[in-house]
Amino acid sequence: MYYRLSGVHHNRYESARALWPVPADRTIVILLLLLALAAPLYLSDLYLGSYVLPWVIWSAAALSLTLLMGLAGQLHFGFAAVMAIGAYAAIHMVRAGVPFEIALLAAGIVAAVIGTVFGAAALRVKGLYLVMATLAMQYLVDWVIVNVPAISGGAHATLRTPEVRFLFMPIESLASRYWLALGWVVLMTLFFLNVKRTSFGRALVAIRDKDFAAAVIGVDPFRYKLMAFFTSSFMGGVTGAILAFCYYRAVTPEQFGFNVSIQLVAMVLVGGLGSVIGSYLGAGFVLLAPIVLTNAIAALAGAGWVPVSQNFISHLPLMIYGAMIIGFLLFEPLGLAKIYDNIRKYFLVWPFRHARS
Repeated sequence: MYYRLSGVHHNRYESARALWPVPADRTIVILLLLLALAAPLYLSDLYLGSYVLPWVIWSAAALSLTLLMGLAGQLHFGFAAVMAIGAYAAIHMVRAGVPFEIALLAAGIVAAVIGTVFGAAALRVKGLYLVMATLAMQYLVDWVIVNVPAISGGAHATLRTPEVRFLFMPIESLASRYWLALGWVVLMTLFFLNVKRTSFGRALVAIRDKDFAAAVIGVDPFRYKLMAFFTSSFMGGVTGAILAFCYYRAVTPEQFGFNVSIQLVAMVLVGGLGSVIGSYLGAGFVLLAPIVLTNAIAALAGAGWVPVSQNFISHLPLMIYGAMIIGFLLFEPLGLAKIYDNIRKYFLVWPFRHARS
């Protein structure tokens, strides 16, 4: 079998500390990246624009929140408001004549500054009290967007994104918008994989496990909590701008409501806290599982295999979806990433029955 640790010898620290020390892992990552890059060539516009593109963008959003919740252990139930700030800031700056590249960075900075102000509550409170602080941010941002016409145009207004160019290339076709979103999520993935190996990432993990103990060994909770909120909010703001320009093409206040924040938290929890692959799996599950279940139930009902009322059929996918989430939390609290890791370790030692602990 190709997927083996046998024969993999590390005689340098650089090779032992590589992101993918197993050759099979590197091969899988390269193949997945090539498939992702070539997706516009073999996927129809329907599948690319309705399934793959939103999955890529929401995976980036889940990665942004994972940095805060998974590494730093800081709960955030208002992350959709952070993305809304980035989306509206980018649109208004592009309309004012700012180049799209600078508008993306500026949108991230605006979201980071505002997110850090509300995240400062984490310096004094934690747990459910921090949840209430982030909820206050969500509702306050929602109220400002709806009631300040200069931002959104009104409660029921739709703000269309202008035509833009990225690195002198027009971002109009579906393929170009997909490649921009893919480039951003790949950049975030590399950042997340490397940040856990830095002193910043280790300090966040120490604060997550026990902030008092971290302070004793010299980690400043005040500084690193603010840095965690700033970094996560910056990435969330840029992701919100990319979501607006690459997927929605027009934004309304309803697109960044409280239910979106709950979905983001569900992506992180179902995928696995602090896991990169978990962010992808969690985003795919939360976004695509209801669609797949709805189509499957509709097909079974059309074939006469589900002899129930149409009203029950319309609610059955959501019931199964909720039961699946409960099942994940009961039988594998560490999320889909742990299930993937168990399968990976099984193949590392197959056909033997033992596995590495």
